[in-house]
Amino acid sequence: MSVVENSIFFIFAIIAIGGSLGTVYAKKVAHSMMSLIFAFLAVAGVFILQEAEFLAAIQILVYLASVML
Repeated sequence: MSVVENSIFFIFAIIAIGGSLGTVYAKKVAHSMMSLIFAFLAVAGVFILQEAEFLAAIQILVYLASVML
C-alpha cells in the first residue's frame, strides 16, 4: 500500500473509533445514532479501500437503512 492509502486508512480508522466511542458515551439517543452512522460509513470506507465494493454497499444499505428507520 502506498502512503496515501495508509493515510486514508488511518483517517477512516480514527473516524470509526470515534464513532464507536460516541455511540457508547453519547447522552442523547440522536447523538448516539449519528455517531453510529459515522462509524458505519468509516467501515464502508475501509471496505472500499480493500476493493470490496459489494461489502461496502451492503454495509451502507443494510445497516444504515436500519439505523435511519
